[in-house]
Amino acid sequence: MILNERNTRYEHLLQTANQIMTAARTAPKGRGVDLIEIATVTGDDLAHLSKMMIEIGTRNDMAFFIRDAHCILQAEAVILLGAKEESRGLNCGYCGYPACADKPEMSKCVFNPLDLGIAIGSACATAADLRVDTRVMFSAGIAAKRLKFVGDCNCVFAIPISASSKNPFFDRK
Repeated sequence: MILNERNTRYEHLLQTANQIMTAARTAPKGRGVDLIEIATVTGDDLAHLSKMMIEIGTRNDMAFFIRDAHCILQAEAVILLGAKEESRGLNCGYCGYPACADKPEMSKCVFNPLDLGIAIGSACATAADLRVDTRVMFSAGIAAKRLKFVGDCNCVFAIPISASSKNPFFDRK
């Protein structure tokens, strides 16, 4: 039997996406509370995500959303990482208030985006170890949030993945 890499690439990238999601899930979380949501977008949902990015970019005159939307279409998959909002009850004051009970509803607990950042770093490190091309995208995360691809997360980032001769997420037009 002869297996040509071009014929097995997509299946391999889906397995890689699963490993990347596991790395994000197992990243440390503040006070051991896991408020991270993780999903992989493939197939027709990539086009849906790209379309939403173009809508947002056009409506808000943000050309980089449109540029990134074209990059998304070159990805085999996009991994989404989001954080839900919940205070950790540490009364640390990092949010600007002396105690969690003093924090207004609109003020965010700093540990949620901090945990999300650690999970993103772990995901990207795993992607690098597995030799797939990535880029962390705020723009695709905003579109995924609007589409509710990861539920009710208030902060979402996206990591498109690709295995091609040239990383499609750098040297963008």
